[in-house]
Amino acid sequence: MALDPGYLRLRHLTPPVVAVTSASEGRRNGMIANSAQRASLVPAIPRISVYISKTNSTHDLIYTSGLFGIHLLRTDQCDLVWHLGLQSARDVDKMSSIEHHIGESGCPLLNDCMVAYECRVVNAMDAGAATFFLGDVISATEGTAGDVMTSEYFRTHISEERRHEYEARLIEAQGHLEPLALHVEKKVWPGARAEP
Repeated sequence: MALDPGYLRLRHLTPPVVAVTSASEGRRNGMIANSAQRASLVPAIPRISVYISKTNSTHDLIYTSGLFGIHLLRTDQCDLVWHLGLQSARDVDKMSSIEHHIGESGCPLLNDCMVAYECRVVNAMDAGAATFFLGDVISATEGTAGDVMTSEYFRTHISEERRHEYEARLIEAQGHLEPLALHVEKKVWPGARAEP
């Protein structure tokens, strides 16, 4: 099975590659997304939106805690993209080997990135295979400057062996996500669960 040509064309609409982190009920995780973007037209009210796959462990952490971190990455962080994006929290504690600190909300934030945004969810919308989270930026920490990591940069700078694994995982993910994508539930986000 090959990647769908329509999916490949949609890659032109992709924002930068970011690391997404969250924690809830004693669990923490980080992942990679290419769907985060500025979501406010008013500079005094900064917001970020991001789509998170329902099959990703970080999805449930964000959904229950109402918190997420968005980390703008540099082009010299391909290994971090691989570490957070191409292995599962079901198999490894991805955050245990990454230097991070806890933000004011309790969200884990990476130490090494261009900028780390700590966000509190203000709304969420079911998007079938994913949930669209809208978050108020509650803090921003500047890190090391560099060129912004994009999906195109990542895909053209990974080894041939890793490219095959990356594309195989995309195809596998599409198989799991397609049934979910067919049904969008129209509901109101219940809000974050209170931490014990």
